[in-house]
Amino acid sequence: MAPDKLVYMANQIATFFKSQPKDEGATGVAGHISDFWEPRMRKQLFDLIAAGHDGFDPLVLEAAPLIRKVKEPA
Repeated sequence: MAPDKLVYMANQIATFFKSQPKDEGATGVAGHISDFWEPRMRKQLFDLIAAGHDGFDPLVLEAAPLIRKVKEPA
């Protein structure tokens, strides 16, 4: 997926969860991405964050450690 599209999608999720109580925002973003994004999308998200992509909403970055990690093939 194009990196800008993935960032846009993650930021849309963050925008929705900003309307929730503050203490539920990061867990809500993480839960949504963990439950609905396929492993390739989550891996790309982690790769973009690790590379320092600067387009992410701060709530996405706060949620990142809570997102289910992608299992690498053995």
